[in-house]
Amino acid sequence: MRTEKDGLWNYVFARLTVTVTALVMLSWSSPALDISSRGSDGKVPSPISWIFTPTVSAEPVTQAGAVASESDLAIPERLRVRTTHVLSLQAQAAGVQIYECDVRHDDPTRFEWTFKAAEAELFSGAGEKIGRHYAGPTWESTDGSKVVAEVTALHPGPDPNAVPWLLLSATSNSGNVFGVFGRTQSVQRIGTKGGKAPAQICNRLQVGKQIRQPFKATYNFYDP
Repeated sequence: MRTEKDGLWNYVFARLTVTVTALVMLSWSSPALDISSRGSDGKVPSPISWIFTPTVSAEPVTQAGAVASESDLAIPERLRVRTTHVLSLQAQAAGVQIYECDVRHDDPTRFEWTFKAAEAELFSGAGEKIGRHYAGPTWESTDGSKVVAEVTALHPGPDPNAVPWLLLSATSNSGNVFGVFGRTQSVQRIGTKGGKAPAQICNRLQVGKQIRQPFKATYNFYDP
């Protein structure tokens, strides 16, 4: 004989069956679930586990307004570019700073090593040659674009045996207008090594003599 209690359990079981079936059908129809994926034990997880297991993205989340990198923080305030400028390229330079023995402008009886120009190759972070740096000062990319700039600020940098760090502002852009230097407006020279004027004496007998001092540096290029 069927009792009221039996009817209640049948009702509960029926409702549970309908609910589970609906959840399974929903999991199969969702494009975010991959039924071909397997767990670490090699088994295909059940549809119920897909429903109640949270999905974790494999990609790190980058927040807007993240803290600046150490290289950015190391740049002295006087060498920082406008906040509207964006870093478009960072290049490693290796070459020479060229000095020439000349008469001092303020005292014709004395002589000094005068900076003439830099000659360097520019490389990407992967070591690929991407351009060159020469008199002007000029930076020329292998894509045909060029930028000429003038010094607007100087900082001695942490290495007393290296040429100073610089901030330069572009005076002209030429060549390939769509190239990497086609829109460059600011240039930073940081992380310098070597390149200082010769320590040896410059005298009347050496006037016109040039010495090439090896140097390395990092150049940051910014677009508006």
